[in-house]
Amino acid sequence: MRLVEIVRAVQTTDEVVERVKDAAIKLGKIPVVVKDYPGFIVNRLLVPFLNHAIEFLASGISSETLKKVATLGLGHPMGPIELADFIGLDVVQAMGETLYEGFKDEKFAPPILLKNLVKAGFLGVKTKKGFLDYDGKK
Repeated sequence: MRLVEIVRAVQTTDEVVERVKDAAIKLGKIPVVVKDYPGFIVNRLLVPFLNHAIEFLASGISSETLKKVATLGLGHPMGPIELADFIGLDVVQAMGETLYEGFKDEKFAPPILLKNLVKAGFLGVKTKKGFLDYDGKK
């Protein structure tokens, strides 16, 4: 990933932010400065998106349809179900729980289907089974 979220906590000085930005740029990264809130920016946008995709999947919309919508309609490099499996379903669940705890907003609460897969040990690519099956079938 090229993006780096630089977190400006209440005690972070401008000098520290500039030094970290410079270091990120030297590493070929693109820095953005964000406030110290749960999930920062990327995860606060991503978790509701993934949760909605999982809810669509649970309601009968196929992962292939969701992939077409994300790649062709939104310009994403992969579909949201693939992305959740790639990240790790346990990680997606933990991100949602952290954001829900921080904001008490239902849009962050992990969907039941996600929780059930995690409970069953289906964590996505790293276990070769998640929403998709990575033993040759998808």
